[in-house]
Amino acid sequence: MPAGYRRQLYRDDAVVLRVQKLGESDRIVTLLTRRHGRLRAVARGVRRTSSRFGARLEPFGHIDLQLAGSPEGLGSSLHSVSQVEAIDLCGKKLLGDYPRYTAASAICETAERLTPVEREPALRLFQLTLGALKALAAGEHAGSLVLDAYLLRGMAFAGWAPAVNECAVCGTPGQHAAFAVPAGGAVCPDCRPPGAAHPSPATLGLMSALTSGDWAVADASEPPVRRECSGLVAAHLQWHMERALRSLPLVDRRELNP
Repeated sequence: MPAGYRRQLYRDDAVVLRVQKLGESDRIVTLLTRRHGRLRAVARGVRRTSSRFGARLEPFGHIDLQLAGSPEGLGSSLHSVSQVEAIDLCGKKLLGDYPRYTAASAICETAERLTPVEREPALRLFQLTLGALKALAAGEHAGSLVLDAYLLRGMAFAGWAPAVNECAVCGTPGQHAAFAVPAGGAVCPDCRPPGAAHPSPATLGLMSALTSGDWAVADASEPPVRRECSGLVAAHLQWHMERALRSLPLVDRRELNP
């Protein structure tokens, strides 16, 4: 282990996923970085009113920062924040909007859960997470749709994407009438297991649109279709994660189209 590695400095840009109190004035910040994956860092003194960059280290923000520690993972898993510059502090735009704030919380918790290994590069997930938070802050689409689009694409990143346009078991193409989470998504009549759900064709169409980014179809969807879609997406995600997301039940899905 090389001497002096603790003093090594490097830069990256990151999304702030979570913050925790540490002592009387410090915080532990969980970050999803562009080049170094998910990591945790100590931000010293940021809870003091005199802190120069405490406001830049709030959840959902896109920041450029300098870190002290080993980017290769040598030594302590906790790095130290030495400099922070704001790029886009999305959290400030979400504070007064409970549905979007809770959707952002679910996005960040999902991103953390999809990166179980610290400092393992995850550029695709970083870009997906940053794009979803910016979309929530911009308010161009309903927050519940942005969240479900993120969850579907996040599952694709992890290799868990539900089958929608083909049978999850045999691969027969087409939009099938049944959906079974343990089987992997939509299933044809020959492969349908007992207890499979029977969502409306519009619900499966919405899932397909959110996965592919067809926002014209997604924005035109009706509230009952969105609710059914959200239920299937949440069930599929939590089946594969094997435990529930804490933030998902708090998401307020009663919003209207913007």
